[in-house]
Amino acid sequence: MKAVILDAATLGDDIDLAPLRDEVNTLEVHDLTTPEQCLERLQDAEIVIVNKVKLEGDLLSSLPRLKLICLLATGTNNIDMETAKRQGIQVRNVTAYGTASVAQHTLMLMLSLANRLPLYQSDVIEGRWNKSPLFCLLEHRTLELAGKRLAIVGSGELGQAVARLAQTFGMEVIFTARPGNETQDKRPALADIAPSLDVLSLHCPLTEDTRHLVDAVVLARMKPGALLINCARGGIIDEEAALQALRENRIGGLGVDVLPNEPPREGHPLIDALNEGDLNLIVTPHNAWITPEARANVVRLTVENLRSFKTGVIV
Repeated sequence: MKAVILDAATLGDDIDLAPLRDEVNTLEVHDLTTPEQCLERLQDAEIVIVNKVKLEGDLLSSLPRLKLICLLATGTNNIDMETAKRQGIQVRNVTAYGTASVAQHTLMLMLSLANRLPLYQSDVIEGRWNKSPLFCLLEHRTLELAGKRLAIVGSGELGQAVARLAQTFGMEVIFTARPGNETQDKRPALADIAPSLDVLSLHCPLTEDTRHLVDAVVLARMKPGALLINCARGGIIDEEAALQALRENRIGGLGVDVLPNEPPREGHPLIDALNEGDLNLIVTPHNAWITPEARANVVRLTVENLRSFKTGVIV
């Protein structure tokens, strides 16, 4: 049984792929693969292991030997699922591999924004501490998390993990109603509780119901000092509206690990705004998930997928 990894570089060069190699007769590893290279590299493969490379319908139809697609991620949006089903190709993903990693990153953003780290770091770099008449700088009002209200959109494993960490800081945690199902959900709708929030953290998928969930209307209802964090998917917030609210001091801080287009080859207003120096803004490069433990979990779960495929077990 031959397997081909199309984009092993997305796991990093410090992760051992030997457990995958042990499950197949042949494992062909490519760091990166362009769309034009896919057909040649997969021509005689029975299994393709992939993270972000797109496997379109025309390609899948040209690969009669292909029986299994193992995704090194949760999302399946880069796979033509209808064609895969029609061709009898099984598709298996991995879930909950980076819960601790992403939850930790979320709290890092929350703590950094609460303590106005971007602003004070800029002050130190610009020499303002050196010239201060006092022993400290206190121009930027910080936020003590204890007793503050955190709303989380998304009550899955990741949202629950963030809630547990936040509660250790003494925060009150509320889960919002599922977007698009507010009338059937007993939990409060985001728009209704926005004025009472000190922190809003997003941990839901990007769907038609969540696209621009945090828009200009919701932003206008939030407290001037509220913090907004997105470690879910780009586009769940209206990034430009959020940036405008931050510039006008209508929210207190903005931290994102995701953007609508990744990598942002054409740039993005949030990245440009990092140069302004007077904004409580953090942009990280979709790396909330990248602890070595999380990436090793991806390999471990993919091994489980390979084993269940070989034994005919549907998981």
